Amino acid sequence: MEVTTMKITKMDYAATGAFSQTIADYLSQNDKLKSFYSRFPTIAAFEAQLQQKSFSPDQREVLHKALQEQYSAVTDINPKVQQNIDLLLQPNTYTVTTGHQLNIFTGPLYFVYKIITAINTCKQLQAHYPNYNFVPVYWMATEDHDFAEINHFNLFGKGYRWESEQTGAVGRFNLDGLDKVLDELPEQFPVFEEAYRNSKTLADATRAITHSLFGEYGLVTIDGDHAELKKALTPIVEKELTENLSHKLVSETSAQLEEAGYKSQVYSREINLFYLEDGLRERIVEENDNYKVLNTDISFNKEEILQLAKDHPEQFSPNVILRPLYEELILPNLAYIGGGAEVVYWFQLKKVFENYNVAFPLLMLRNSAMYINRGNASRMHKLGLTPEELFKSYLELKKHLSGQLHDEEITLEAQRQTIEAAFKEIEKLAQTIDATLVKAVAAEEQKAHNALQMLEKKLSKARDSKHEQTFKQLENLKEKLFPGGSLQERHDNLLSIQANNPDFIAALVDAFDPLEFKFTILEEE
Repeated sequence: MEVTTMKITKMDYAATGAFSQTIADYLSQNDKLKSFYSRFPTIAAFEAQLQQKSFSPDQREVLHKALQEQYSAVTDINPKVQQNIDLLLQPNTYTVTTGHQLNIFTGPLYFVYKIITAINTCKQLQAHYPNYNFVPVYWMATEDHDFAEINHFNLFGKGYRWESEQTGAVGRFNLDGLDKVLDELPEQFPVFEEAYRNSKTLADATRAITHSLFGEYGLVTIDGDHAELKKALTPIVEKELTENLSHKLVSETSAQLEEAGYKSQVYSREINLFYLEDGLRERIVEENDNYKVLNTDISFNKEEILQLAKDHPEQFSPNVILRPLYEELILPNLAYIGGGAEVVYWFQLKKVFENYNVAFPLLMLRNSAMYINRGNASRMHKLGLTPEELFKSYLELKKHLSGQLHDEEITLEAQRQTIEAAFKEIEKLAQTIDATLVKAVAAEEQKAHNALQMLEKKLSKARDSKHEQTFKQLENLKEKLFPGGSLQERHDNLLSIQANNPDFIAALVDAFDPLEFKFTILEEE
């Protein structure tokens, strides 16, 4: 098979016009944001983070045992993954983590980009700090209950949807009905066939998929929905229920962020916890000294719910405010990799971490990319555009092309004058031979003038039509690379590229520099 070579172009995020001012200010290390994070992520900053992050041998034992249990469902575990799981027992091993929902078939491309950012960060750290070990981790959002956000994906311009009546934490869902989606696909994709037809739950299937796609890079996938891991949450749950601690701290920080001119990304509640059991994940609210589970008949008094937190912490599920803290409690983690919105909501959480004396991780914006296949690259070059110019609006680009296409007005005036001179000579000749032929010559001259006029119009119309075709090609190219006007990575799926370029993931690993903080354009040559 022919190896696809790539031309790589890098752009400043701000130049793409696709990222918020908050992210632009963070990447430029604007002073207004500095109090909302601990250290800006540079290779040197990791040294201080390594010194600050404490993680006991007991915590490592719990983590290792949980991962061993979770990976028991994976057949033929990749030796690099097993090695990384075992390395987590060592006091000099740390993680770099990203997290995402359990979108079917990996969902939009940025899911893949997040994971490769984590993998490449660990590679760079390993090269710079050889006395430590660094493990890339994907945190599965198994406790998320927003099924409508994960049950669909787009492939080759067509949408596919998994229908299910199940409720509660999506990681616990069985896979009934996903076989119908597999059967609808235009071809079989072995990684997904194997995972979705042979796994018990969506969490197991997602772990199998990430293991197949990224196992060779040592990626470790973790599910926080685990009784032993949840024991670390017990003191947080108690303070959450009795003091509304995180709500107070996040509200203070959010107000400060807004004062600095930035919008809050997430909304804090008085109790940032859900009650969790099979088929159910609902908010816990306090009413008249009782704790109720919304949309159910379940309620507890204070003593009962605090006892439940001690005996069964796995029945509590952190929301978006407390999930980051939970993650940092159970992992020897140095950095969290997220999209623009995620990085911003972590800014709201710094005081929560300080209060619990947990090291606030380095916040890294995941790599973003646009992939231009050979066909689209050819169209781009025919239009005389560069990859960077594609980020301009269609109207800007149309104006630009119009300037390039501008021709002088089509006119056959010179030919008209030549014909006029010729007919004058013919008229003179007619006069000398037979004066009655002069009218016939004049009639023929008029016909010739009319014919020229018609040809002039046809040539102008053909030129305009050619320009319209160019504008249509531009419109089609923009839609392919910016579907619905948004970044390709927010819409297109891994399979839409990997089906034609099996080396796509390897190409991303080669192209992404996670600490450079540049937008990456990969162009097939």
